[in-house]
Amino acid sequence: MQQKVVAGKTPAGTQIKANVVIATLMNGKVIPRNAVLSGEVIESQARSSSNPSRLSILMDSIQWKNGSAAIHVYLTPWYYPIVFDAGPDLRYGPEQTPQRTWNGMGQYPVPNSPAYRPFPAAADSGSQPSSDTPSSVIAKQPSSMKDVECHRDPSGRITLIGSHSNLKLDNLTTYIFASSDLLLGPAK
Repeated sequence: MQQKVVAGKTPAGTQIKANVVIATLMNGKVIPRNAVLSGEVIESQARSSSNPSRLSILMDSIQWKNGSAAIHVYLTPWYYPIVFDAGPDLRYGPEQTPQRTWNGMGQYPVPNSPAYRPFPAAADSGSQPSSDTPSSVIAKQPSSMKDVECHRDPSGRITLIGSHSNLKLDNLTTYIFASSDLLLGPAK
């Protein structure tokens, strides 16, 4: 999503844009990564004491560098959560000592020598080395929004219903849009 959407605060009729995260095959055409989906909020209702939160978003066009297409996809309750990945540990381990060689091209720098620096040179700044710093990545498996039901009306429109809290979409999460004829869950 290129902007945040909050049920009840983002009014129906608001124009929405989103970027495609993974190249997708649609009707025999490859939609490239970073193509732009355009659409609008169809329904937006805040949760009240007597009514649940309701949100429906329809994307009706997609554009990329060498083309465009008319589409008809709705927001589903599925998304790819952000997970934290610590990355590889680039420091010396018990099986890898400074006396071993780099691909036969000389020895590792010896710790406590002027040529030795942890990777990257973070020791001078007092911060942790980058190998200890987690980075965020998109999960490999989709998840379902917690406490959110999905309703499909006879016309095919998909509406998300949240009875516990207001539905909120942020611009850092990867959401799944689908046509009404698709199943509303990932294949198991």
